[in-house]
Amino acid sequence: MGVPQQVIFVTIEPKAKSDREKLAQGLRKLVSEGSNCRINSDVRTGQTIIGGMDELQLEVIVDRLRHEFNVEATFAKPQVAYREKLTKRAEGEGRYVRQVEGCGHCAHAKIRLLPTKAGTGYVFESQVGNDIIPEGFVKSIDAGIKDALTRGVLAGYPIDDVSVELYDGSFHEVDSSDMAFRIAGSMAFQDAAKRAGPVVLEAIMAVEVVVPEQYMGDLIADLNSRRGRIESMQLRGTTEIIKSSVPLSEMFSYATFLRSQTLRGTSYSMHFDRYEPLPGGPHHEDDDGMAPVVAPRTPAPRGKSSSVSLPEPDN
Repeated sequence: MGVPQQVIFVTIEPKAKSDREKLAQGLRKLVSEGSNCRINSDVRTGQTIIGGMDELQLEVIVDRLRHEFNVEATFAKPQVAYREKLTKRAEGEGRYVRQVEGCGHCAHAKIRLLPTKAGTGYVFESQVGNDIIPEGFVKSIDAGIKDALTRGVLAGYPIDDVSVELYDGSFHEVDSSDMAFRIAGSMAFQDAAKRAGPVVLEAIMAVEVVVPEQYMGDLIADLNSRRGRIESMQLRGTTEIIKSSVPLSEMFSYATFLRSQTLRGTSYSMHFDRYEPLPGGPHHEDDDGMAPVVAPRTPAPRGKSSSVSLPEPDN
């Protein structure tokens, strides 16, 4: 069974060294229990970034860290894991020439990139011989492109599903270095990506709501207001089963909304379905200006469902 898609993140910043140790202990425990979360550390800020399948899962994780493991920390509000995608073929060039403390650093790379279908990940291929760029420097170009994939050219979100071909370049017998070619690789990818029709993608959730028939109109109106698309409706006895596709960013606090409307007998479930282009392009109204930095993902299948019952609680 594949790993479910983590489409929502929360950042945690421990208040003291002892809390950092408690946090590490708690996360080890959660992972050992089979929690389908993804954990990254931002070395620049000291923050821990936890990725999950939905808001409910992160709420449970945060609650356990606070009360079961007594972690004192600043917990940021959840953020949607947007991504960027390239939509057309493009070529790019990276040329890096610097003098650092008397030492020369010279590198030059030319690449072609081709967007691929969802789930294929990143593919790199070199068409140059050692006389053009030695093999060791080719590996550095590959590494530089991987670096660039973690921060897109539109809003800093990771880029997935792209094939890159190194087709030309040059090196200097004395002044070329691994560092220079790594930087040149990153520059070449950024140059090509800007020409490749980049778009921001948002996570779309498959949402199923079971609601008494008398509340159906209110529920459909609310889903429409959340940019939802109704996929099907099925009457079963006195209840209606409504299936829809809704952007994850519009589903925050949905359980709270249902409770506040006192819709007795209503329940819902949702799971990640796909990524789609974000209408209107990048926006930051729901975050604090920091896009989580995560490595390019490996292909992952659709996630498991999460379910909440009220009032008890591929392109």
